[in-house]
Amino acid sequence: MKGTSRKDIDSAVQDAKREATTRFLSRSEIGTPSAYSVSARPQQNVVGVGLGTKVTKGKATRQPCVRFYVDRKLGETAIPPEFVLPSTVNGVPTDVIETGRFLAQPAAVPVQQRRQRPASPGCSIGFQFTGAKAGFVMAGTFGAVVAAGSVRYILSNNHVLADENSLPIGSAIFQPGLLDHGKVSTDQIARLTRFVPLKAGAANVVDAAIAEVLVAKTVRPRVLPEVGALKSVTPIDATEGMKVHKTGRTTGYTRGSIFDVSATVKVQYDLGTLTFEDQVLIRGEGGPFSGAGDSGSLIVDRTSARATGLLFAGSSRFTIANHIGDVLDALDVVLVL
Repeated sequence: MKGTSRKDIDSAVQDAKREATTRFLSRSEIGTPSAYSVSARPQQNVVGVGLGTKVTKGKATRQPCVRFYVDRKLGETAIPPEFVLPSTVNGVPTDVIETGRFLAQPAAVPVQQRRQRPASPGCSIGFQFTGAKAGFVMAGTFGAVVAAGSVRYILSNNHVLADENSLPIGSAIFQPGLLDHGKVSTDQIARLTRFVPLKAGAANVVDAAIAEVLVAKTVRPRVLPEVGALKSVTPIDATEGMKVHKTGRTTGYTRGSIFDVSATVKVQYDLGTLTFEDQVLIRGEGGPFSGAGDSGSLIVDRTSARATGLLFAGSSRFTIANHIGDVLDALDVVLVL
């Protein structure tokens, strides 16, 4: 399946993935992590289900498979027989891959954390907590400049711009984020305009929001150093094995490759553990692809210099991104060069 986009995946393999998701993820009961124990029960250990090519004895094959993403991969001799994940689902082989738990990634001075005018995608942004959270500070990542008609917006995640559905439309967005010493009195750069609500108890597809830029000259579309400018406003479909890169608020510039283009995953938020369908999984080259505070980063194909994803969560081993086409469609905006 290497080089295959989600639109090209065989229907029988997709059906097997749906069956595996229903059996092992839909009833998932993510427990509290412990340094001393881990549950072998699939309802607690399985954190995602995806599609890809099977790896046998450390080598990739050409055989499509259903992938079980688990908090911890345990030896079969340590697991009661009734908890062992199946070797096939609907006749499709399976693979078990340890990812750790997936967490949404707002943060905790590199250039991307400093005040910038004009501000560029890849730098620190954020909101001001109110109510019970007043006194806490946060920061995430400015993903891209987008537009609807003649109006320009900052694109990032719902949890970076709207505090998981909590902030009212019109709320101030700061650059840098207040965690990075942004000042409420002088550093507002945009106002929250629209977000796709995050849903508990139902499937999500994107974690996304936009904020209208207050003064056009205070932002520029070019991404921070190394990634550079996009070559087209038209996104490119993510494919397994695609080489990608990003610049984020916390880990800066990193490279990786796409590991899965149609994963269903459980991600921990303040709202609870939310399910996301049809997600992109990315594995870093030479280290983690992302860290806390990189949420909102634009994922760009290294070959075509076209956008392919919007980073929103990750674990110690993998990063999760929405398909950027889904994000743009949901918010009814286009990328700006």
